[in-house]
Amino acid sequence: MPLIDSVVLNLIERSCRAFQRLTGRTNVWLAVQLTNLSIIVYFVWAGLYSLNIDVALRIVAAIFCVALFYVLTQTIFKTPIETYETAAYQRVARGLRNPRRIRDTLLRTSFLTLCLVLAYPVLFVYVNLRIHLVLLSYLLIVLTTAVLYLLACDPLPPCVGKVREWMRGLAASRVIAPDADMR
Repeated sequence: MPLIDSVVLNLIERSCRAFQRLTGRTNVWLAVQLTNLSIIVYFVWAGLYSLNIDVALRIVAAIFCVALFYVLTQTIFKTPIETYETAAYQRVARGLRNPRRIRDTLLRTSFLTLCLVLAYPVLFVYVNLRIHLVLLSYLLIVLTTAVLYLLACDPLPPCVGKVREWMRGLAASRVIAPDADMR
């Protein structure tokens, strides 16, 4: 499994670098966006689950979700993406590899195994029994796996994406074109 982890990590790092050259956004930015998405999925999952429990447990679940949201605003949501990106850029500029490549190998491998092993049972249960919570739970596992792989990648140095350059060129040509018509 470590070999598969290494291959998957290298493929994702190549994809992240292509994404960065195209958009100017790093793997860190992408990981934060997927983290935000997984938080939304978690709260949707909790909301759907609360429909199947009695009122007392629903109140406890609501209090837990509010407390969790408060903790998230004090931790994850408090630090801007740019701070994480700057730290990654500085590490790469010093010639250091991402320590998460090695440190998180066991965690990434475990989540990758969960993704592969649970894919068919989740699909089977969802198709035959139409239980949405199973699909949402699996989606949380997949998102967590993706975030773990994204955070283990090294970004390229800061650059303006090709899409932004193309959009600026398009905007500049539109500004010049009306001036030419007035002459």
